Amino acid sequence: MATPVVTKTAWKLQEIVAHASNVSSLVLGKASGRLLATGGDDCRVNLWSINKPNCIMSLTGHTSPVESVRLNTPEELIVAGSQSGSIRVWDLEAAKILRTLMGHKANICSLDFHPYGEFVASGSQDTNIKLWDIRRKGCVFRYRGHTQAVRCLRFSPDGKWLASAADDHTVKLWDLTAGKMMSEFPGHTGPVNVVEFHPNEYLLASGSSDRTIRFWDLERFQVVSCIEGEPGPVRSVLFNPDGCCLYSGCQDSLRVYGWEPERCFDVVLVSWGKVADLAVCNDQLIGVAFSQSNVSSYVVDLTRVTRTGTVAQDPVQDSRPLAQQPAHPSAPLRRIYERPGTACGKPQRVKQNSESERRSPSSEDDRDERESRAEIQNAEEYNEIFQPKNSISRTPPRRSEPFPAPPEDDMVSAKEVTKPSPATDSQFPVPNLEVPPRPPAVTPTPAPKAEPAIIPATRNEPIGLKASDFLPAVKIPQQAELVDEDAMSQIRKGHDTMCVVLTSRHKNLDTVRAVWTTGDIKTSVDSAVAINDLSVVVDLLNIVNQKASLWKLDLCTTVLPQIEKLLQSKYESYVQTGCTSLKLILQRFLPLITDILAAPPSVGVDISREERIVQC
Repeated sequence: MATPVVTKTAWKLQEIVAHASNVSSLVLGKASGRLLATGGDDCRVNLWSINKPNCIMSLTGHTSPVESVRLNTPEELIVAGSQSGSIRVWDLEAAKILRTLMGHKANICSLDFHPYGEFVASGSQDTNIKLWDIRRKGCVFRYRGHTQAVRCLRFSPDGKWLASAADDHTVKLWDLTAGKMMSEFPGHTGPVNVVEFHPNEYLLASGSSDRTIRFWDLERFQVVSCIEGEPGPVRSVLFNPDGCCLYSGCQDSLRVYGWEPERCFDVVLVSWGKVADLAVCNDQLIGVAFSQSNVSSYVVDLTRVTRTGTVAQDPVQDSRPLAQQPAHPSAPLRRIYERPGTACGKPQRVKQNSESERRSPSSEDDRDERESRAEIQNAEEYNEIFQPKNSISRTPPRRSEPFPAPPEDDMVSAKEVTKPSPATDSQFPVPNLEVPPRPPAVTPTPAPKAEPAIIPATRNEPIGLKASDFLPAVKIPQQAELVDEDAMSQIRKGHDTMCVVLTSRHKNLDTVRAVWTTGDIKTSVDSAVAINDLSVVVDLLNIVNQKASLWKLDLCTTVLPQIEKLLQSKYESYVQTGCTSLKLILQRFLPLITDILAAPPSVGVDISREERIVQC
């Protein structure tokens, strides 16, 4: 009898080069768990389908880096806020700019769509919260009260409240109808990074840089419980769709919590670093993280994760569904959100504005359309997701099949894999770790061969891109032979992504070369560093390293911080270039530096000597 294949509980799904420059923000579509939007320092917003290598659509119009992005619930609209304080809303189905909203005086740190109306809330570094009407292109209300940057905004499921989290260590709850603050929740001792409403009950969760998660009762406006001992700042939390537990995306792990009483149900090791956003679909949790210009996606199989537990005082009662549990003096059942009926469940589209609005479009709207573009990069995937045949048969990727789990690399006992840290274990013991009701490998230990610490400097593949993405799939014996058109389609797949990366790099190198031709080596190196792209710095250092006489002491002060980054890179070629540069600097200037630092102080004022000491 064949041994059943043991699959992973968590695995890395994909890594893509999302922008020509650094990625500054991203968000997952919560309805489908398959749509990803990224904002970058290149002032673009790019849309991706999870586990597909090609960009679906690229949205332009912002003139400064995109700091925050958000999709509405049906995933038909997207809003993006920039470093300059401007906000732009695009209609994804119409592939065009919808509105440009101006009014904030600093970075846009947080955005959220109203669940039932065409409103957007924005929080900024200027400490203000603004509510915008997309149809009328105006600010409906401004909420003041925070004293530092507003990091997260969330509308309640019924659309009546707005929760805000800020760097001033507070969480505030705002009544949209009354236009005032309902309650303030103090208690955190560090900046609050995220807030999330329970999908059904009057309950709010907040995560902070003080490494705690607090749960707030929205009827009594008081804390329900506090989970301490997180391994790092809490940046991403998400309630399970049925509200049974809360997921916390920690540094290289996923933790599953309950709140009455506070407890940890499970810990899953995931090598995602600092995860930026979470979504749940098809009993799988999707997590995304970004580093420089790359975005990585990960999957956790929730069918193999403990999501509920029993309270020691009354295990029988706690195991029943929430709606069947009778009220208990120590744990009263909270109210349930009253959502609007079907009449207002689908908001009116912007194109259905009043007759006067349709008749007299402003010149500012025309300018927005000229300056902003929605460039469709992959027409086939765009039509599949955003151009349904009709509203009834709309079937975007949200109904797609779960991602298949890869087989386990190494059989490790559940006890060794899921054992949490001593601090967490003492406060929140994970139940049933030594009992094997689940498959043996609860969480995978990523094999070193899958994620090497150093990527070898292979010269037959460009750094950051996989040649396999641009080649035809390996032929399967049972598969029919590919026709020429199919083969060419496979070869062209991902071509646009490669062109964007290489074009951007060529443009940056041309900029540095223009300065280099003037003969000012120091200025050319400064321009390469200012581009904030290590690949350009590596290319320039490879040239300078060929002629040791180009190295000057003032050049070293600029290059040394970049060399430190290269030595910490995962790319072997970067490390080699950094080591070569450091070796040349030491060979050329070590005696000089030693003599200058060891020399006795001079009599009088010697400005040139003081400058050399500062450089050394």
